[in-house]
Amino acid sequence: MISREETLALWKAQEATVRARLAAPGIATLAQLKERSGIEFLQDIWEGKLPSLLIGDTLDFVPVEGEPGRIVFQGTPGRKHYNTLGSVHGGYFCTLLDSALGSAVHSMLPKGSGYTTLELKVNLIRALTEKTGPVRAIGKVIQVGKQVGISEASIVDVDGKIYAHATTTCLIFPLP
Repeated sequence: MISREETLALWKAQEATVRARLAAPGIATLAQLKERSGIEFLQDIWEGKLPSLLIGDTLDFVPVEGEPGRIVFQGTPGRKHYNTLGSVHGGYFCTLLDSALGSAVHSMLPKGSGYTTLELKVNLIRALTEKTGPVRAIGKVIQVGKQVGISEASIVDVDGKIYAHATTTCLIFPLP
């Protein structure tokens, strides 16, 4: 079994590798989105061929792993993410989870399809603080059909402790 220290080192190295590849944050064009399947679009972001996520830049998280139906984002919560109560704001949890959930659904879409979140259900299980260290939101598809996609995600630390769990329902539609 891999130790906590080894897992932490692996996570940090993987994040550094991804960050070195990412292009500057921005917005891809509709044409760039339409000409790729969902997984191709996401892979082109990870490989620096398309702009990286603006919200990831704002909240300091990046995608670190991905395959069709499973996407993982990683970030390290800090004081800049705190609410007035002295822990990480619920919006950080929700945004990290929504990114993993939506991207998991997106990874299953064919060329010419888009999605939007219809419903997001989040359970905050325990507080995140600057002492937590890196966390991962692991998004997994439950079902993707022609009009609806459903996925689930959890936020975990290097020890596998769960901090939050979420589910989403996404509307799938043809891009204009």
